[in-house]
Amino acid sequence: MSASRVKLLSGDNPQIPKGFGEEPVTAYIAAVPGWKQDIVRQVDRLIVAAVPEVKKAVKWNTPLYGLDGSIWFLSLHCFKTYLRLTFFRGTDLDPLPEKSSKVLGVRYHDIGEGAFDSERLTAWIHPAALLPGEKM
Repeated sequence: MSASRVKLLSGDNPQIPKGFGEEPVTAYIAAVPGWKQDIVRQVDRLIVAAVPEVKKAVKWNTPLYGLDGSIWFLSLHCFKTYLRLTFFRGTDLDPLPEKSSKVLGVRYHDIGEGAFDSERLTAWIHPAALLPGEKM
């Protein structure tokens, strides 16, 4: 699917068909508009470097990262002015990702333009992968 033919949903989030593996995540990344695309690429690379055995999928127009293809520890989602990383067991991370959720255990980290902190993300990604995760 060509990135130019992908529909952008509210908040500039690409509408990507559900799929498992590298291909749908690569299509999602290619369709992310503007400055956010570079950050999504960097986040994806950090995840793969921290968790080489990571499994990937796109569900609900959102890339998911896990270890077995059904239990996920992290997702990302585009909004107009930021990217949101969702740590499904974020309340077990230290330090906590800064934003709380109404969903038990979930914490968010939002990345705005020019605010990418690879050290901070790396400090969360590997520990997040070791936690039980979320079945979806």
